[in-house]
Amino acid sequence: MTNPTIPALDDWRALAEEVADDVVAWRRHLHRHPELSFHEHATADFVAERLASIGGFTITRPTATSVVGVLRGGQPGPVLAVRADMDALPIDEESGVPFASENPGVMHACGHDGHTAVLLGVAHILGARRELVHGELRFLFQHAEELFPGGAQQLVDVGVLDGVETVLGLHLMADGPSGALMLRAGPAMAAPDTFSITVRGKGGHGAMPQTAVDPVAIGAQIVGNLHQLVSRAIDPVEPVVVSVTRFHAGSADNVIPDSAELGGTVRTFDADLRDSMPALMERVVKGLTEAHGAGYDFAYERGYRALVNDDSVTERLRGAFEATFGAERVATPPRIMGGEDFSAYLAVRPGTFFFVGARPPAPAVAYPHHHPRFAIDEAALPVAVEAFLTAIAAMTES
Repeated sequence: MTNPTIPALDDWRALAEEVADDVVAWRRHLHRHPELSFHEHATADFVAERLASIGGFTITRPTATSVVGVLRGGQPGPVLAVRADMDALPIDEESGVPFASENPGVMHACGHDGHTAVLLGVAHILGARRELVHGELRFLFQHAEELFPGGAQQLVDVGVLDGVETVLGLHLMADGPSGALMLRAGPAMAAPDTFSITVRGKGGHGAMPQTAVDPVAIGAQIVGNLHQLVSRAIDPVEPVVVSVTRFHAGSADNVIPDSAELGGTVRTFDADLRDSMPALMERVVKGLTEAHGAGYDFAYERGYRALVNDDSVTERLRGAFEATFGAERVATPPRIMGGEDFSAYLAVRPGTFFFVGARPPAPAVAYPHHHPRFAIDEAALPVAVEAFLTAIAAMTES
């Protein structure tokens, strides 16, 4: 017979509300003390201390700035991994909140402080009731999601998913209705690649362009033609983005420079299309520079893989979310052209990466992720805790 003093694990909402104040406090502490990718030393120490205070966790530090807490439940079941990212961004905060960053030039502008606090809340709830937990839970507090090559691949490489059957993660979305649940089977987030181009021309006087090979004019044509690739060289039903986001050339109004530098990002879902993009782009650059007597350098760097959610796991979670929150609060979002290194986990284990809406209440403005005024609705934090509990139960209990 279940001990009546211990709430049953299906009372997720009440359990999430019990830890809500702590989760908010932890989130504000982390927000006040952000750390950049691969430098999350104090953050990792904070997480490890919180896990140790709960008791029952086997705590390891698989890399210098990551933490893994293993909880072995008292009931038979599978091995499940749940992940939160911990790193911040190189941004000067302008949110105006009383717990704003005290680290100049560094800000939690993507919600990772919330992710970490939420997973600590889940760990607190389940750690105190581990005799009711099914199977083994691995809590992955991951470093360096924001900076390629990313912390997820490093954790995969050191074996944190060895023996794991399913892996789950969530992201708070500042532009989604607060408390809404969003998940999508199959390709959900794009592969974020980058490129750089140097056009090597011949400098000269701005009044005598006939004596020069103008890299600015050539670069401008490259910009237009690269963007045209999407509409003319690629199947129009295939989602892809090519964005030139940098263009640097010259230092004086009357001088044609020797060179121009361009760069940007490419976002794709399809692996074959991704593989074809460097050659397609370099063909454009090569043709335009040769036509005008210039030279070029072209570099293409592959970022994270596209994030592809397992169909079976996603639909199982969808059913659990609809039963817990109501079907009206569960939606299928469009594919997102942003990237996520959670894709490294999904490349080796089935799982799902889902979203919890956290748009600030009116009249606050929902600034986008990575904005200096980024903010979330903290009322969404206990919803995220409840969602994680729901997902864990759905994947571990028969």
